[in-house]
Amino acid sequence: QEDLEALIAEFQSLDAKKTQVIETSCPPPSPRLNGSLSAHPEKDELILFGGEYFNGQKTYLYNELYVYSIRKNSWTKVEVPNPPPRRCAHQAAVVPTGGGQLWVFGGEFASPNGEQFYHYKDLWVLHLATKTWEQVKASGGPSGRSGHRMVACKRQLIVFGGFHESARDYIYYNDVYAFNLDSFTWSKLAPSGIGPAPRSGCQMATTPEGSIIIYGGYSKQRIKKDVDKGTLHTDMFLLKTEGSGKEEADKWAWSRLNPSGVKPAPRSGFSVAISPSNRSLLFGGVHDEEEEESIEGDFFNDIYFYDMGKNRWFPGQLKGPKSEKRKRRRGRQTEAEGAGDEMEKQPPQGPMEIVKEVVAEDGTVMTIKQVISGPGEERERSESEEEAEEDGALGQQVEPCPRSNAMVAVKHGVLYVYGGMFEVGDRQFTLSDLYSIDLHKMEEWKVLVEMDPKAQEWLEESESDDDDDMEGAEGGEEEEESSEEESEDEEGGEQHPSVQPDEKQADYLSRTEQYWIKLARSNMGSDAKEKKVAKVAHAMAKAFYEDSV
Repeated sequence: QEDLEALIAEFQSLDAKKTQVIETSCPPPSPRLNGSLSAHPEKDELILFGGEYFNGQKTYLYNELYVYSIRKNSWTKVEVPNPPPRRCAHQAAVVPTGGGQLWVFGGEFASPNGEQFYHYKDLWVLHLATKTWEQVKASGGPSGRSGHRMVACKRQLIVFGGFHESARDYIYYNDVYAFNLDSFTWSKLAPSGIGPAPRSGCQMATTPEGSIIIYGGYSKQRIKKDVDKGTLHTDMFLLKTEGSGKEEADKWAWSRLNPSGVKPAPRSGFSVAISPSNRSLLFGGVHDEEEEESIEGDFFNDIYFYDMGKNRWFPGQLKGPKSEKRKRRRGRQTEAEGAGDEMEKQPPQGPMEIVKEVVAEDGTVMTIKQVISGPGEERERSESEEEAEEDGALGQQVEPCPRSNAMVAVKHGVLYVYGGMFEVGDRQFTLSDLYSIDLHKMEEWKVLVEMDPKAQEWLEESESDDDDDMEGAEGGEEEEESSEEESEDEEGGEQHPSVQPDEKQADYLSRTEQYWIKLARSNMGSDAKEKKVAKVAHAMAKAFYEDSV
């Protein structure tokens, strides 16, 4: 604990040397997760603060402030003197006061080796009009924590739940605190009724009437020495005030909600936002299934809406763009500009489950399942397959790859999704892509920032003394990512069969298929199943083809 406090103090002393606000245009921020993305209350801007990145050996924490201009599709780094210390898994809430304020509470700092944690209990406000940070010191607030949730509700900030972890133990919370934005005082609420069990990472939303909704979350408990059992919560609660919301003495009461409709599959690490038409939304997340030999993660990229007026869940379904004719893709550039092509309509079908297997360089196989409810459009997620099937096949929708711990915000009815992560075997892919979707139309995802394949490094623990970074890992599609990494690693040793001038991808694949199958087999081992080997071989060939043309 002392070491971490010293490290935080050292970082703060460096920050204290900055005395003026410096704004510089910059490329999109580096990959990260567990930061906060907030919509500016007055401008067409999104504000990104904090977050973390792990490269296999070292954990990096951030306290940088980035502003994304929606109209210009460009990023600005804003250096403001005396910012909050570096952190992730904090909470940020925006209020419109005085040109806009961004309030930040709590979060955690991790030692570079990721084994020690410091949990903050500080409260900060960024005055958006003057671009100044201010630490608000008020007693009686929540204890240090991360993974909590905070929303602005009338003239209060309401904080619920979270957890605190030390080297020896951990604790999850289900307490509720209110910070009064007029008197700048904290009060601990004591709602009547039975509320949620302790948890972190839940969905928390404010209703127009000033009540608060809690859904889901994650907690773990020790069942015997060194054995923890995780719980994915799927219950839902309403926290209602009997008063005006301005009095400290307001009576609050918990009650259980039993929503109708189609609830999300159990998951943790999902992202939440308020969407138009009195709805809150949930995006992505992961369901870890612990098996005897490994943890298998099912990552999601779906959207679920909760209608607060009707107390009903329903899955967000893409309708496809309106244009009649399918636009044909012409190379990478067209694909980036016209992301989300027309889909031929089919009669609605029941839920579909898409299963993708992703293979890491060491041959570890991870399955990603995605359940699509409703209209049964054929939706594969590999862009390379889209191009291969260009002749006469169904048009394909662009969409963010499945992920957890992404940063999301809604502005003018458009949802923005930035970064996050997914895992392949023991390897973590941290993303830095940016997608948007118009929630009014629900027609198509748009790619605003593509993942830079070179932005991803992964260092095995044994490699700590050399700079043998493994490159690859494009943020677009998982199969491409792992296979690009493999092909890049192989390229030094031998030449892959080159692409001939004007050769179509399908022709290249049929001509070189045996080579790629042999290469995939050598990577995966002799006991891998034929189907899996072929799948990986095709993904490697496609990745190489796309790099070459």
